[in-house]
Amino acid sequence: MESEMLQSPLLGLGEEDEADLTDWNLPLAFMKKRHCEKIEGSKSLAQSWRMKDRMKTVSVALVLCLNVGVDPPDVVKTTPCARLECWIDPLSMGPQKALETIGANLQKQYENWQPRARYKQSLDPTVDEVKKLCTSLRRNAKEERVLFHYNGHGVPRPTVNGEVWVFNKNYTQYIPLSIYDLQTWMGSPSIFVYDCSNAGLIVKSFKQFALQREQELEVAAINPNHPLAQMPLPPSMKNCIQLAACEAHELLPMIPDLPADLFTSCLTTPIKIALRWFCMQKCVSLVPGVTLDLIEKIPGRLNDRRTPLGELNWIFTAITDTIAWNVLPRDLFQKLFRQDLLVASLFRNFLLAERIMRSYNCTPVSSPRLPPTYMHAMWQAWDLAVDICLSQLPTIIEEGTAFRHSPFFAEQLTAFQVWLTMGVENRNPPEQLPIVLQVLLSQVHRLRALDLLGRFLDLGPWAVSLALSVGIFPYVLKLLQSSARELRPLLVFIWAKILAVDSELVVALSHLVVQYESNFCTVALQFMEEEKNYPLPSPAATEAGSLTPVRDSPCTPRLRSVSSYGNIRAATTARNLNKSLQNLSLTEESGGAVAFSPGNLSTSSSASSTLGSPENEEYILSFETIDKMRRVSSYSSLNSLIGVSFNSVYTQIWRVLLHLAADPYPDVSDLAMKVLNSIAYKATVNARPQRILDTSSLTQSAPASPTNKGMHIHQVGGSPPTTSTSSSSLTNDVAKQPVSRDLPAGRPGTAGPVGPQYTPHSHQFPRTRKMFDKGPEQTTDDGDDAAGHKSFISAAVQTGFCDWSARYFAQPVMKIPEEHDVESQIRKEREWRFLRNSLVRKQAQQLIQKGITRLDDQIFLNRNPGVPSVVKFHPFTPCIAVADKDSICFWDWEKGEKLDYFHNGNPRYTRVTAMEYLNGQDCSLLLTATDDGAIRVWKNFADLEKNPEMVTAWQGLSDMLPTTRGAGMVVDWEQETGLLMSSGDVRIVRIWDTDREMKVQDIPTGADSCVTSLSCDSHRSLIVAGLGDGSIRVYDRRMALSECRVMTYREHTAWVVKAYLQKHPEGRIMSVSVNGDVRIFDPRMPESVNVLQIVKGLTALDIHPQANLIACGSVNQFTAIYNGSGELINNIKYYDGFMGQRVGAISCLAFHPHWPHLAVGSNDYYISVYSVEKRVR
Repeated sequence: MESEMLQSPLLGLGEEDEADLTDWNLPLAFMKKRHCEKIEGSKSLAQSWRMKDRMKTVSVALVLCLNVGVDPPDVVKTTPCARLECWIDPLSMGPQKALETIGANLQKQYENWQPRARYKQSLDPTVDEVKKLCTSLRRNAKEERVLFHYNGHGVPRPTVNGEVWVFNKNYTQYIPLSIYDLQTWMGSPSIFVYDCSNAGLIVKSFKQFALQREQELEVAAINPNHPLAQMPLPPSMKNCIQLAACEAHELLPMIPDLPADLFTSCLTTPIKIALRWFCMQKCVSLVPGVTLDLIEKIPGRLNDRRTPLGELNWIFTAITDTIAWNVLPRDLFQKLFRQDLLVASLFRNFLLAERIMRSYNCTPVSSPRLPPTYMHAMWQAWDLAVDICLSQLPTIIEEGTAFRHSPFFAEQLTAFQVWLTMGVENRNPPEQLPIVLQVLLSQVHRLRALDLLGRFLDLGPWAVSLALSVGIFPYVLKLLQSSARELRPLLVFIWAKILAVDSELVVALSHLVVQYESNFCTVALQFMEEEKNYPLPSPAATEAGSLTPVRDSPCTPRLRSVSSYGNIRAATTARNLNKSLQNLSLTEESGGAVAFSPGNLSTSSSASSTLGSPENEEYILSFETIDKMRRVSSYSSLNSLIGVSFNSVYTQIWRVLLHLAADPYPDVSDLAMKVLNSIAYKATVNARPQRILDTSSLTQSAPASPTNKGMHIHQVGGSPPTTSTSSSSLTNDVAKQPVSRDLPAGRPGTAGPVGPQYTPHSHQFPRTRKMFDKGPEQTTDDGDDAAGHKSFISAAVQTGFCDWSARYFAQPVMKIPEEHDVESQIRKEREWRFLRNSLVRKQAQQLIQKGITRLDDQIFLNRNPGVPSVVKFHPFTPCIAVADKDSICFWDWEKGEKLDYFHNGNPRYTRVTAMEYLNGQDCSLLLTATDDGAIRVWKNFADLEKNPEMVTAWQGLSDMLPTTRGAGMVVDWEQETGLLMSSGDVRIVRIWDTDREMKVQDIPTGADSCVTSLSCDSHRSLIVAGLGDGSIRVYDRRMALSECRVMTYREHTAWVVKAYLQKHPEGRIMSVSVNGDVRIFDPRMPESVNVLQIVKGLTALDIHPQANLIACGSVNQFTAIYNGSGELINNIKYYDGFMGQRVGAISCLAFHPHWPHLAVGSNDYYISVYSVEKRVR
């Protein structure tokens, strides 16, 4: 809209004419995230990192077919050739001893990766021995994984028919072993390792047999006579994993410097074979003095990261994890590298096997198949780490020098930091993320790693999901138990990010919370309240019975529940809940009106129309019923209403709920209505005839029948109780009209189910029941009633506030806010608006300086949908807001177009009496005040693309009695301080702080008449109030309440129409009464310094803040404009045109804050705008 109304101000401004700095420095009201966003949680991302089917390899079968000393007939070995098996030369000892030693070594190598598994060796076995071994391990493993390791170096190669070879008992023949049978014996889940030539054939046969099994099962499922139909369902082979040493057509390498079981060595002793292979490369010449014998002497242990060998193993783990995470699909990575510790270790080592064996034209095979990883760039980082370590080896061994740790992790953290700081927003994930995970194990780099990890998680939910998929959870969970204080802030931030994305992880933290359970909630609430500026009352004050509200009527409706909980928590802490709730709900002006105070909500009969729509059949209590109950004044009638003592906790909570049901914000009132109707539903059901209870089930006499309670609830509302299943027996004939551009519609609703019979739960309690005892279970016959009750109460507890609060942590918080980014679209739009503001001020000032001789050029005239009651110019756009009784219309006074029209949402029999533009210099909001004391704030008005939306609403004043003869509610707004002054048909001036969203001061007027006009000056902290008795009262809000009224002028004898305080250090007070006497006061003087007389019988009046003009509307159907000296400039009696008719009685008028424009509304529905002569403009 703004772009259409004004051309770019840059065209008319020189370099020196920049936007006023004041626009940039002015605070914005109701523009925080909670005001601009819908209060709901972010859409949760599907979390695939959590392994629900986490497994463990519990049994390992080691099947070695070596037949030491006898080579198989189909393999021709070179001379010399590879001989080592598990780093043992089988020819260095007797065949049987060699076989046993190799088997023992293989078991030890596997035990390095899974020490707790059950290992069984089968050396040169027969078919029956393999069968017995496999079935035994599967039986003991149950649903866990079993590993089958097959070494076939001493038997023929696998066949195309899907067979591997074992021996007969006498070792005179090779006996085939079908893979199909092996599948049957091993079952699922299993992992198979094949170290033999043509091993890829076994993988292919395995898949074919698995498919054959599935087809047979499908046939058996259709045909009940099939042999398999009567057998138990065999496990699926899909969960089986296979690792093979080479493709189906390849032979194992026979290089003498390498072990014969190169594939097994890579899988079980990766560091040893990696160093050996590195020394065999040509590049090793760059590291003099390193030999194959020397690398056998590397000091340290694999599990000690402080030693050379342990550090190499640590780096190897980080690199292989990183390669897998960057290359593999996420689901496959989770299955192979996070589901089972032994499987993860074998697959990390498998990546090394692929790299080494491919260099000898041998391609390892896996199922599921992995993408090629042997050329990944991270292998170069591994070579560098090995090079650095081996270069130190001669001096370490020979001279005993200290080992210098590798810079690998520090360099990878730097690379990760570069990615964080220099990368674009849309980019691939950082490949160093798994390395950051490994660095968390190091105390040296842990602090830096946590800092970088927190910055990465701050990028958004996608980053958190990536980190969780890598496996960060167990690491940061373990770090929570660290005693290092410097880690705590980082861990809190990281956990906040994680929990905001995956809230289910709260369960994982529960065991840590137990030790702080007694004060955990208190500490958390206190922290929240301190951060959000919610001051809690002291326990001492609470016990004394003077509970100070936590927060006086928060302007953000969704935060009121938080405020309420803070009040109740403080009261319970003081162990004086009853007394505190009494103060909470009944405190009037003395204690400050709170969000739930009767004194802070409307007490009018018409307020019932704010409670909902008669079309909403969900409600049992009618809206007028609740309003009448809310307005019950005598204690005795309230006692009879609910049947309990007035001073009881239940009474106070009930009154609080009644007042919340009258809240001007629909969501708040709806929630309260649902809670009230849930209670009413229960009371209604209790009032029905009860089933006869078995006397044996009651040890004590039952309490008095609750029928009277139910009757009273309905009788107060004016309608008898009903036993029908309809829940809409009591409805209101006054509809609550929500926001609509056209005709308002009622709020939709659904009927709640009502059970046919109900036995009061209280009837089943003995009188000796302990406090908070759960009591007997309800009978199953009451299931329908319980379900019906849940349908009422369930919606009342679903607010989305916690989810929305958690969403803050899921979003980037370290990123520069878009409004502060000088290149952002939001920033450019603000610059444009502020330049526009500067141009408007400058041009308007120039026009005023020319002098105003007449103000009767009609530049806009149109018929408003309703009789104008309040009119307000937007300070910088050609938009004017016109309020009638309960709706707002927006007009473009330049183009003559209607921009918007919507219902204000105030109840019937109330009217809009004041309007203010908030943030007029920037993103404008419209504040409306009605004569029932309610304040509503709107956004998206006059916007062709969006519908008007209520930002917030609250009860600004209490004890307002709506009447057409009163002043209603009057307000004045200070943009500089964010303070809203409000008064009217009350005896106070209430000041609201919109930034803190709380009432900050109630200034007694000291008069018995209403306040008709308010004006304030932020620089002098003065408030000027014009009253209905003709007095002008000046207040200094910096002083104590008993002394803040610093001046009272009683020179007017009639109703003050307008009191205006000029906004500059020497500014004076101008006031006008209905009799037309204008008086000018100096706040420092006890009497007026000037008196003027204008027309009598005023209905509306305004004073231009800059042009020294006074415009007044008369009951005699004309508007008169005077200058500051009281001289008449001109009268406006007729509308422009050849047949211009006489203007109606003036109902409202207002000057533009800058331009010399005057808007006039009259009782004939017309709204017109007048300006100076066209030739002057």
